[in-house]
Amino acid sequence: MQECLLVIVTTPSLEESVVDWLLAQEQLSGFSSSRIDGHGSRQSELSLAEQVMGRQRKVMFHVHTDCTAVNPLLDALRRDFKGAGLHYWVMPLLDAGRID
Repeated sequence: MQECLLVIVTTPSLEESVVDWLLAQEQLSGFSSSRIDGHGSRQSELSLAEQVMGRQRKVMFHVHTDCTAVNPLLDALRRDFKGAGLHYWVMPLLDAGRID
């Protein structure tokens, strides 16, 4: 079984909606989230305060799952969060596990 890491980045205003959505996905055993600062060249998407700070507050979700589950998850995200501006990427995992 090939495992992947799905990373989803969104705005803090959508954090609770994405948390609720991920918790409702029965095929997922869990995920993690963290607050991050986003940096980029798209100044038109930043508020005046964000332009002055040089960063935009974001929330990043890490979803460790079987690679076969990624495309159905992305299809559902596209359907349920259409127009929300979510950013994502998928990476294969070389190794993962629990150290007890």
